[in-house]
Amino acid sequence: MDRTLGGRQPTGDSRPADGSDDTGLASRSRELEDVSFGAISEADGTCRVQWATPEGLEVVGRGVAARLTARGPERFETIRERAASVFEGLDHTGPDAARPRAFGGFSFHDGHESVAPWTGFEAASFVVPEVLVSRSDEGTWLTAVGDDATEATRRLEEWHDGLLELPAMRPSGTGPGVASTRRTTPLESWREQVEQALDRIEDGELTKVVLAQALSVDLEGPIDVPATVERLRRQYPNCYRFLVGNATGGTFFGAPPERLVSKRGDRVETEALAGSVPRGETPEEDDEHAERMLDNEKFRREHGLVVESIRDQLAPLASKLTVDDRTIRRLATIQHLQTPIEATLEADQHVLELVEALHPTPAVGGVPPETALETIRETESFDRGWYAAPIGWFDADGDGEFAVGLRSGVATDETVTLFAGNGIVADSDPDEEWEEVQLKFRPILDELR
Repeated sequence: MDRTLGGRQPTGDSRPADGSDDTGLASRSRELEDVSFGAISEADGTCRVQWATPEGLEVVGRGVAARLTARGPERFETIRERAASVFEGLDHTGPDAARPRAFGGFSFHDGHESVAPWTGFEAASFVVPEVLVSRSDEGTWLTAVGDDATEATRRLEEWHDGLLELPAMRPSGTGPGVASTRRTTPLESWREQVEQALDRIEDGELTKVVLAQALSVDLEGPIDVPATVERLRRQYPNCYRFLVGNATGGTFFGAPPERLVSKRGDRVETEALAGSVPRGETPEEDDEHAERMLDNEKFRREHGLVVESIRDQLAPLASKLTVDDRTIRRLATIQHLQTPIEATLEADQHVLELVEALHPTPAVGGVPPETALETIRETESFDRGWYAAPIGWFDADGDGEFAVGLRSGVATDETVTLFAGNGIVADSDPDEEWEEVQLKFRPILDELR
């Protein structure tokens, strides 16, 4: 069973692609002993998703109970409308932690086309998996989704019996090895791009723009993406981890440090994460790098632009908004300036309305937004696809959580295309920005070697 809402239908049509009536989904859950998420992800060849948060929630999903796709500038609203149709009348038996969710993401630009390396990735695409395994403080749960309770119960029992045959642990192994790399943007071209952006900033057209690069990595052997995500978990336990695969193209995966937005009822959490320096070899060197970032006017201004933009975007929707103190976020190879932001919503809002309001933040786009996006489209020589775009999930109540698709890559056969970028402001130095971008390739690149 694959309910497909979207595809090439008109954007306002929320009927299933096959024209059948949509009477809602049913799901059934049962508790499990601990299982290997990597083994589940590789259990068969069907569509797969994997999601994990720094706070401990982990979900792996297989198969497609419902699929939602959309294109163009209205893609956020279209997905929201089609999700309402899919989740209407949902019959869920089980704990809240095991409820069905729609997993997926959006493209960075609304004019995205599904071309290599993004074959199979629409401008907006979400799936409600047929089977989910969820692990949280409430335990580990298996959930099966079907057209009715009978189908959900049958699928639940089949998968429960199948899980008993999987290994309890699955080794994450080592990387496939890197044969060669190819850059879309050589250093000289990068310098020209940054200088052009600086000219626009000096002319008053821009305050900030984020320019990115792509790195194509040819591997010595096939990549095991779930195993790579597991190694990222060990190296970056305080980051999100995600994997989104499809049957017709590659697999998008990564370990982004930045939450775009989380919504639970009327409570919203987000953050500004902008400005970065390397980690040091010693705690003393760590502190020296961090102090340099805190004292640097360029870093403070860049970070402040992101805080101000997020606050302005959320304020019209919130009855209360709190901007916390700025802190240092330390990861394995890099450290950032971070400012947590919380809000209480004035009225009932779907998480996708918040995603639409916040994307792209100045941390991945620029200020002013429209001029920055125009500059990015004119300057970059590759398609960002889902890079730096919202990746996450939502449920029947409109709650959900999204990360920004950074520290990421898309894997196809024996090639992985990586993406990384940096914010350009008035006193940016092209060579320093180049070095910082290379640092941001490392999380994925290191796990491929």
